[in-house]
Amino acid sequence: MKKRLERDRKKFNETLNYLKTKERILFLTTSNRWIGQHEIPKSTQLAFLMKKKLGKKVRMINVPGLKIYMCEGNVSIATGNNCGVAKALLKNKFKNPSGFHKCWASINNKDDELWRISKELFKSDCIVFFGSVRWGQANAVYQRLIERLTWIENHRSTLGEGNLVGNIDAGIILVGQNWNGRDVIRIQKGVFESFGFKVIEKLCWNWQYTKNIYDERDESYIKGVKTFRKTFIER
Repeated sequence: MKKRLERDRKKFNETLNYLKTKERILFLTTSNRWIGQHEIPKSTQLAFLMKKKLGKKVRMINVPGLKIYMCEGNVSIATGNNCGVAKALLKNKFKNPSGFHKCWASINNKDDELWRISKELFKSDCIVFFGSVRWGQANAVYQRLIERLTWIENHRSTLGEGNLVGNIDAGIILVGQNWNGRDVIRIQKGVFESFGFKVIEKLCWNWQYTKNIYDERDESYIKGVKTFRKTFIER
């Protein structure tokens, strides 16, 4: 137990030390809780803790608090790939000062708030996603967000118009209970590479309470929270 605690704290410290070298960092928290529980998700607690230590260089956005519509699937339609094309440009200088945001769902849904993320993203030199592992995959809010950012990948792949995020470091930190966290990290690193981000190993890791995928005891979940807090929060 002591060795694991030291190993997990080392990962946290390595992440923090790397982030200290960056100038403008974007944290995107994607895990959620019902507001009536008055509880902050564990991955979001990690983001808050890092932000406290890093100060004003971090801009933090709680993605579940935004209205982000589902991806429309324009990347794969009968007439070809219509994702991120010139006609999908969000024509609003306040929402899209970079001129890079090209997403049909942002045009078709006037109250869509993906622009709040893309506006900060293109001003950043580093982005870190925080989330939870649910049913062996990244949580639904994260997945909705990453699908809505497909136009970034499409810009450099199908459209061949260059890499929009080549100068931005990226990482993902996930918290799970008992299943598949390591594989989720591996897959999402591949996603970031496809987008064109510079994937930083020290910004990519998973904390999982147990490797026993069959351990669904209530006691295990309670101990998981206590162990997490002892490792990172109450140190």
